[in-house]
Amino acid sequence: MDVLHTAVWIDDIDATTDFYCDGLGLEHTRDFVGDDGATNYYVRGESETEIQFKYDDTDRDLEPSGIAHVAIAVEDIDDTLETLVDEHGSEIVGEPTEIERSNIRIAFATDPSGYIVELVEDLSDDTDQSH
Repeated sequence: MDVLHTAVWIDDIDATTDFYCDGLGLEHTRDFVGDDGATNYYVRGESETEIQFKYDDTDRDLEPSGIAHVAIAVEDIDDTLETLVDEHGSEIVGEPTEIERSNIRIAFATDPSGYIVELVEDLSDDTDQSH
């Protein structure tokens, strides 16, 4: 068994695409319009696990429904935050903090739909970013 993707409703496909692909460097893998008329847009990083963004033009409540955050590995938190704030209108909701026991830095910012994105910068030579 494996985790394949997480699906979240969004309210602006263009801003979301810019944020996750241009701002965070994730790769667009596929998209399609489903039987329900919603656009389904997938992105991923280096792993096979994807985020599926669902969009349609209905007025829908986008409360995160228990989603605390989406975690994304980044090379440099400071540069990434600057890009997200300056170019994508993100709000920083958690300043960069070092987690010594895990040898990482983390920060939290909003995406275009208001979801919280945790940015994780690995400070060690290995790539284990669990915490």
